[in-house]
Amino acid sequence: MANEEVLEGEEGAEPAKKGGKKGLIIALVALLVLGGGGAGAWFAFGGKHDPKAKTTKEEGPKLPPRYINLDPPFVVNFEAETVVRFLQVTIGVMTRDPAVESLVKENDPRVRNDLLMILANQTYETVSTVEGKEKLRQRCLDSVRAIVKEMGGDSKKVEALYFTAFVMQ
Repeated sequence: MANEEVLEGEEGAEPAKKGGKKGLIIALVALLVLGGGGAGAWFAFGGKHDPKAKTTKEEGPKLPPRYINLDPPFVVNFEAETVVRFLQVTIGVMTRDPAVESLVKENDPRVRNDLLMILANQTYETVSTVEGKEKLRQRCLDSVRAIVKEMGGDSKKVEALYFTAFVMQ
């Protein structure tokens, strides 16, 4: 009988092992299906929807750029190696905000004055390199932003300043 108990135990254990493996496999498949479905739903609905909602609420639709050409061109003279040189620069300011555009236009004399002072204090060595021109462009942009801020506008909305013509003689 002792042998019969072992045989019965083995027979009883064997079906339990098979049933346990099947149950485990079914549970794993169910877990993978549910996990994959949950991840897919998050990417499809949750992951994409929220950032758009925040962007739309905070930024709104992006307006087209508005370019303000500061005419006539700026003409300044400066010394370079004991020779007087001339610099002619045409400048455009870019914003997307109509209020900032109005501020820049309304303050044109002040904007022109400040930019002329910056341009007139350059040296030939400074403006003859790409790096020097870029620093000059950034300094002019900062100047326009400072005027817009002082007049009550949002200086961040002055997005760019471009040299549309740059001639040295």
